[in-house]
Amino acid sequence: MSRAMAALGGASRQSLIAARKSLDELLKGLSAADASALSAHLFTVVTTLDSSTPLRRALTDNSRDANSKAELAKELFGKSTSDLTIKLLISLTALRWSSPSNLGDVIEQLAVEAEASVANQNNELDRLEEEIFQFSRIVASDLELRQILNSAKYSGEGKRVLVAKLLASKVSPSTSRLLASLVSGMRGRSIERTIAFYASAAAARKMRVIAHVKSAVELSQGQKDKLASSLSGKIGQPVRLNVELDPKVLGGLSIRFADELIDATIVNRLADAGRALAV
Repeated sequence: MSRAMAALGGASRQSLIAARKSLDELLKGLSAADASALSAHLFTVVTTLDSSTPLRRALTDNSRDANSKAELAKELFGKSTSDLTIKLLISLTALRWSSPSNLGDVIEQLAVEAEASVANQNNELDRLEEEIFQFSRIVASDLELRQILNSAKYSGEGKRVLVAKLLASKVSPSTSRLLASLVSGMRGRSIERTIAFYASAAAARKMRVIAHVKSAVELSQGQKDKLASSLSGKIGQPVRLNVELDPKVLGGLSIRFADELIDATIVNRLADAGRALAV
């Protein structure tokens, strides 16, 4: 279970799963620039939600009908954010939440994942993960920096400028944008806990673009390329394959990616036939 899911109540964990599927649908076909803009808008929504307890309650009140919450979301954010962001926010307000604060937690998760998808499009997702880790090591080894980033005396903008100067052009654009949001939007957490949250969210996006494939025989490079291309078309993001040889599948393929399992093995087809005969 991811760090984000572990911190959520039961209803909110289910809503996170649905929310990530909604994000996947929005990311299909989006350019890297548009996906990055979506991420930035989602971070802005989180800031607004964190500023108002009544607003969080109004958007997550299970006794209110979905249409009224949708209208409230459009009224509050329609002029300041994109249509895609509003579409995603409306889908989130229709879900059930264990706590009003969980809405902001999940939107923050989606914001990180949206920018991580940009890194994936640019073939820099591994680099993004490594640079977030390296930033965590810098913070851990520098007491003065850690104190500044944890201090409420310094503004979010001041922390952004400090980190930008510290890292200069040493990191990828996606890492730079995420770290800017990280240090200026800690949401009451310590810098260490915030970095851990972002690292977990980036790892969660990585898991959604790696397809775990089981096959009884070795796949040729041409077969791998064709399968990766097919899966990439399905989710609208570059997909990497992790192929495992497993004689137990008896032919065909078992493919798990995102929250889906595609089991086209002979074992599974025989099991299905057996269940049909037993009816």
